[in-house]
Amino acid sequence: MTDSQEWWPADWGHYGGLFIRMAWHNAGTCRTADGRGGGGTGNQRFAPINSWPDNGNLDKAHGAGSTELVGPPPEGAPLEEMGLGWANRHGSGKGADATISGIEGAWKPHPTRWDMGYFDMLFGYEWELIKSPAGAWQWQARDCREEHLILDAHIPGLKHPPMMTTADLSLRFDPIYEPISRRFHQHPETFADAFARAWFKLTLRDMGPKCLYLGPEVPAEELLWQDPIPAVDHPLVDGAAIADLKERVAASGLSVAELVSTAWASASTFRGSDKRGGANGARVRLTPQKDWSVNQPEQLRRVLGVLEGIQRAFNASRGAGVRVSLADLIVLAGGVGVEQAAAAVGQALEVPFNPGRMDASQAQTDAASFAVMEPQADGFRNWQKGPMSVAAEHLLVDRAQLLGLSAPEMTVLVGGLRVLGASAGGSRHGVLTERPGVLSNDFFVNLLDMATTWAPVDEHGELFEGRDRRSGELRWSRSRVDLVFGSNSQLRAIAEVYAQSDGAERFVCDFVSAWVKVMDADRFDLTR
Repeated sequence: MTDSQEWWPADWGHYGGLFIRMAWHNAGTCRTADGRGGGGTGNQRFAPINSWPDNGNLDKAHGAGSTELVGPPPEGAPLEEMGLGWANRHGSGKGADATISGIEGAWKPHPTRWDMGYFDMLFGYEWELIKSPAGAWQWQARDCREEHLILDAHIPGLKHPPMMTTADLSLRFDPIYEPISRRFHQHPETFADAFARAWFKLTLRDMGPKCLYLGPEVPAEELLWQDPIPAVDHPLVDGAAIADLKERVAASGLSVAELVSTAWASASTFRGSDKRGGANGARVRLTPQKDWSVNQPEQLRRVLGVLEGIQRAFNASRGAGVRVSLADLIVLAGGVGVEQAAAAVGQALEVPFNPGRMDASQAQTDAASFAVMEPQADGFRNWQKGPMSVAAEHLLVDRAQLLGLSAPEMTVLVGGLRVLGASAGGSRHGVLTERPGVLSNDFFVNLLDMATTWAPVDEHGELFEGRDRRSGELRWSRSRVDLVFGSNSQLRAIAEVYAQSDGAERFVCDFVSAWVKVMDADRFDLTR
């Protein structure tokens, strides 16, 4: 880090600032709303992130000259710049002549040293507003003492007063930030620990649960934001025990729709973006997921009550410590529903089931952190919380991508969940079958039936009626999500495979495969 290169000299002879800020900007793209971004895939190398203005030559807060002399970013730069971009025509364009953010200067006397100099300067001086040589507004310490003047990053002997941005000064003058900042200033060890924890969270937030961390430096401490789940502490159910549980579920009186929709509610929270959510942990029974409107809270409470009764009775009846977690039972029960629905069309099959999930507690669940994962729309359940600025069919594709599904997997799951009656609120929109609860290919057959014409029934084009082409008799109702499988050429091609006369068996097999993929999406132990 101290081997400064002539073609891009290090500030104060140290590239540490570059590496720290690069890691910050790489990880700082993570979005809590959908889990996308973050540093896990190194996407900072690629467009558009590599050309965002705040990623310009990350090591320097420099503003030596006019920003008009700075060239285009990497993606707009000519070939000969070899992906660097932001070429600067001010002087040498580097070192003391660099112009990047427009802000010029340093915050503390020893910029390459970990110390409390930042807070010393922040609280030790009054500040006056000035402009940098590049024209950026910034603040400069008034009447700075000699011992606090900062050596120039490149010109020997030249010194400058400390500078701050308005954001920095908010840590002193904001009524909420100020006491926090003063506490850190007065307690350096507390500050160091808080920084280390915040940095660890920042750089690993998109990396999934702790079980995915590698290397000897993984901390032993379990942190709430890692969505911890207890380790398996009992023998898992074997084939005979699974058969026993299936019989108990089948005799419970729960319908196919109830079994399937509960399992889907549990598993479909998974996000491949940051590897959060999923069926493991059974957090569907905890706050906030148990109260999400898409999960039909009253039905969910009743179904979970039945499954918990089965769990208690089963665990009490088994010897040798064998137990089943509710997380496993929810998934197994969903599989029972699928098996019953397949049997109704004459296809005897066994939905693959991999035990090994455990049940998280409410204390292991950060409700505020999970609240941002509440779906605003779920096309698989033909549900939308309210008017959206994005078309429902686009939101379906977005959710399928988060679940790691291909276009055929998305298609077969939508068709299957519709005929199984798993739409939120028991909606009949898009069911397109006279025998709900049966795993038939009726959704696709009736979707592509040319004897039906479709027309919107509301001004927003969200719902549609399907009428007999000759008689005008009302036959079906559908949402935008349903119709896209006949409208979009690529999705229609997939739908046609399942709609054809010999497509029923393939439909069932493909549905089961996609179903298991979602149920096991967060089972990282199965793929390591």
